[in-house]
Amino acid sequence: MTNKENLEEIFLRYLSQIKYEEDSLDQSIVLKQSKVLQNLSEITNSGTGIFDFSKKQMVYYSSNFGITLGYQVSDYEDEGQQFFARRIHPEDLQKLSISGITALKIFINLSGDEKLNHKVVNEYRMLNAKGEYVRMVEQYQILELDPKGQIWLMLTMVDVAPNQEHLEAGKSQLLNFRTGKFIPLEIPRKVQFELTRRETEVLKLVKKGLLSKEISDRLSISVHTVNTHRQRVIKKLGANNSMEAIIFASKYGLLE
Repeated sequence: MTNKENLEEIFLRYLSQIKYEEDSLDQSIVLKQSKVLQNLSEITNSGTGIFDFSKKQMVYYSSNFGITLGYQVSDYEDEGQQFFARRIHPEDLQKLSISGITALKIFINLSGDEKLNHKVVNEYRMLNAKGEYVRMVEQYQILELDPKGQIWLMLTMVDVAPNQEHLEAGKSQLLNFRTGKFIPLEIPRKVQFELTRRETEVLKLVKKGLLSKEISDRLSISVHTVNTHRQRVIKKLGANNSMEAIIFASKYGLLE
């Protein structure tokens, strides 16, 4: 089994954690959104697509998805997204697979509102029709939640990056577009993974939106102790603040 297959299995395993009630999913939304995205693609020349988490597959991608790279629709209409996946630089494809798992773990642990406040921004190299690598920018954003507030439909938009001078290895970031803050999805180098039971309890309550005083009352400890735990968690996870700590902890599966 290849490493790529291992990563795909891991991704599917996390997807399987999300249980859907098919009768509650209005499939007409996919058709309606597809028409909107096709129009958007024709106006902006961006490639657009929809990934259905309940079906675990792409259910739509715009007809111009590969035009900007010099491909004809007939080149990829039979293979669909696999055609493009095979043309991503192998080093970048590996990174994208890992960051995709990381992003999924983070999104699963975010509240419904926070899910809608974030998008994943990827940069990677892809072969064009001439056999030359071109730098691409890809964004993933939740398009629809199911009635339980779970991820259902994910929007993807792909463009040729404006800067083609330096074709360095790809990267992935999580953007909170409400605050404008970018968080890299790569693992911080100085992370210590060991959180105590109390630190985990405090972080879970922070994730729920409780203030230090409310956590103090809930756990019957002083506010000073709560804040001490919060600072230790931030330091251990290599984060800059509590929000980053929650994201990193989600990334490592510490809040599951």
